[in-house]
Amino acid sequence: MTGLTIALDAMGGDFGPQVTVPASVQALLHFPSLKVVLVGDQSEITRQLVSLGQNNSSRISVIHAESSIANDTRPSQALRASKGTSMRIALELVADGKADACVSAGNTGALMALSRSMLKLLPGIDRPALVSELPTVGEHKSWLLDLGANVSVDSDTLFQFSVMGSVLAEEQLGRKPTVGLLNIGEEEIKGNDLVKRCAEMLKQCSAVNYIGYVEGDQLYTGKADVIVCDGFVGNVSLKTSEGVARLFLDSLKIHVLANPLKKLVAKWLFGSLFEHLNNLNPDQYNGASLLGLRGIVVKSHGRADISAFQHAIGEAIHEVERQLPKKICDRLEAVLLERHY
Repeated sequence: MTGLTIALDAMGGDFGPQVTVPASVQALLHFPSLKVVLVGDQSEITRQLVSLGQNNSSRISVIHAESSIANDTRPSQALRASKGTSMRIALELVADGKADACVSAGNTGALMALSRSMLKLLPGIDRPALVSELPTVGEHKSWLLDLGANVSVDSDTLFQFSVMGSVLAEEQLGRKPTVGLLNIGEEEIKGNDLVKRCAEMLKQCSAVNYIGYVEGDQLYTGKADVIVCDGFVGNVSLKTSEGVARLFLDSLKIHVLANPLKKLVAKWLFGSLFEHLNNLNPDQYNGASLLGLRGIVVKSHGRADISAFQHAIGEAIHEVERQLPKKICDRLEAVLLERHY
């Protein structure tokens, strides 16, 4: 990996520098050519770096920010009054070419609004979309988008999401991925006009390997590599899934793992199963990419711990390495030419 720089909104999320700083230090250990710029309250960040013995690291720089954007700040308000905040300065570094990507666990709406305003959209994209990995019963993962960047969309926007998601998955899988539309049934007569119109558009697009509709209970079966929906449906689906996964894992800890004897017996009888259960932990998939921008922005969950935030940093690094915005732009150009002729 050639040298790259990631700008981190160190104040974002529920825990701020207590998570973002240690996570960045861990990321530096895994990626030898990585440099990080920590943006936020300099005294708080420095205190964390000193405690980790990293206050003199040549691969870490700190930029002071006077304030941060609160979680309840409206996107319109963030656009007007974000000057000097840690999120805006981190994005400015990307916009000015001083950083290759930005990672933030802060206010999702503010991050989307500021990213769109400062980094601009790729040609042919009407709206950005949040996308993240999902575990499946097989060896491979699936990707779901949009996860909440757009509550309501039209069929053209859903089509654009399909193209962007296909490019992302192809870079990860090394093959042309399958794409499905999330719907209330698999039959072609099911769904609203919005989904049906997008389905017709995808059927005529050779750049997307469209396989039809996907129902909610098929999200984790691996039926489609990429599953597309509007942000309202996607966000509710993801949050519900995370809640069910945490309910199961927490119940397992309470009723089995908390008892040493039960834990020993369970691991003896179901050792491989327990290893696989780690794949259900939502932290393993932290880091939603904001696709459709001219730069790379990754949104971490606000409640992310050190390991989860490190995963979000890793996602940003992989997208920089694969030059994802350029590849999405090239694919969109080809799709537009095909539709034109």
